[in-house]
Amino acid sequence: MDEEEVLLSSRLLQGRRRLDVVLSGGALTWRDAEESSCQCGVGFSSFSSETAGCHSVQVCEIVSVQEGDGAHPSTTTRESEMVAKQHTKPDPHAFTVCYVRRSAHHRWLCCDITFSCPNQGLRQQWIQAISENLALLSHRPRCLLVYINPHGGRHLAKWIYDHKVAPLFCRAGISTDVIITEHANHARDHLRAQHGDLKKYDGVVCVGGDGMVNEILHGLVSRTQTDHGVDQNQPDAHLVPCSLRIGIIPAGSTDCICYTTMGTNDPVTSALHIIVGDSQPMDVCSVHNNNTFLKYSVSLLGYGFYGDVLTDSEKKRWMGPLRYDLAGVKTFLSHNYYEGSIWFVPAQETQGQPRDQEQCLAGCHVCQQGSYSEKKKLKHLSEDENEWCVVRGKFLAVNATTVSCACPRSPRGLSPSAHLADGTADLILVRKCSRFGFFRHLLRHTNADDQFDHPFVEVHRVRRFLFQPKNQEVSDSTKDLSDSEMEKRVKTNAFRPICHASDDITAQSNWTCDGEILPHAAIQVRVHGQLIRLFARGIENQ
Repeated sequence: MDEEEVLLSSRLLQGRRRLDVVLSGGALTWRDAEESSCQCGVGFSSFSSETAGCHSVQVCEIVSVQEGDGAHPSTTTRESEMVAKQHTKPDPHAFTVCYVRRSAHHRWLCCDITFSCPNQGLRQQWIQAISENLALLSHRPRCLLVYINPHGGRHLAKWIYDHKVAPLFCRAGISTDVIITEHANHARDHLRAQHGDLKKYDGVVCVGGDGMVNEILHGLVSRTQTDHGVDQNQPDAHLVPCSLRIGIIPAGSTDCICYTTMGTNDPVTSALHIIVGDSQPMDVCSVHNNNTFLKYSVSLLGYGFYGDVLTDSEKKRWMGPLRYDLAGVKTFLSHNYYEGSIWFVPAQETQGQPRDQEQCLAGCHVCQQGSYSEKKKLKHLSEDENEWCVVRGKFLAVNATTVSCACPRSPRGLSPSAHLADGTADLILVRKCSRFGFFRHLLRHTNADDQFDHPFVEVHRVRRFLFQPKNQEVSDSTKDLSDSEMEKRVKTNAFRPICHASDDITAQSNWTCDGEILPHAAIQVRVHGQLIRLFARGIENQ
């Protein structure tokens, strides 16, 4: 491997330690001067982070450089605190580098190291050299549009942004326009109304839960399609990918999308991924009823169990996040099942399979291969009817997800081997079974066992699918019911006796689409490969 050219090298001080510091085109490296002098024949350019006593930071993961001791409360480490205690008097020849350091459980920390130069001229040389290298990183955002949902999840979004995220953006020299959302779909509607005003931004950041992410998704995708004259009501329309990246600062109850793409729901980690300008493409599902567009989905489409859980939990919003636990227990005991038919186009040309135990990680080769095969496949999806497969039966749950749907409660998710950007979704069908069997299936979402290893569960990797309940006329007849009549009908079938399963297969469930209830049971779903990009890089292999 060729050694990178050394741009600058000096012997500097960190407190009372003498360090040999080297800046190359790709990394900033420092090590104890005593150790480097003891190794005869070892040049500066051969420093490695694997060498004992040597620290190396990639230039692309340096947040900022500034004069003096720039230690900030959000980036203070034990090491910097010790140095600060030793030198309380400001050093006129010091400069501070703020950089990313990896921690356990996929978390990133923002750390500072302060170097002291023998004179002011050398200090300016170092600051200028590092700043020029950072200026070459054109993929980094300089201006962001930030939406904060102060009412979502734990009601801490504003505090999280002000105390943990905004100081980091400031240190990185990122300017922001901040909007506090005042009502549901505020962010979505605001983005849809923007025309040329979005061109000045390098990305859109949402501070909130998965619902807030969904708003940003719909606003950006809809704005992009409108600008390019694409009719979203056409199920076979070729959607135009969004040019702006989306940043997610987790402040919700579950933060599934953030956890799935980063391996953690830590706000500082998310902010650092935004600062360094990471870019992770992501698939999006479009959901239609006949020729009417309903929603976009980037996490879970669920009919049956998960649809019933959400429907019931919506009546108990006053309980906060606890409502999901109560609704889940109630729905499990009800044990309702629903009859219907699913048509789907299997993704036969992809490398990955739903049960291959291969996790989607940063630099995933399956996603890289899937981006090409998805483009090749687009023109054939509606032409060859022989590609469609059909499954009919009675189902406790029909789920579809383009990602693993991992979260702290379910670290492996609903489909552990689902990929972020391979142009496919995993269609999970849970047929009618005993309560005990279904409980075993649900329990495996919380451990390492294969949740698909049951005779009543099947999973297919698909590019599109259609679902039709057995008695569609029942759904059509409910469209004209008043709210009171609809609520009465729902209550009639809401809670079955615990001693036996439901025998009413004419009833219909609701689809949950990323936490929102869809108005139709019969839907058409199509995966659009790499339609959006996030400020992320996928889960790093630790």
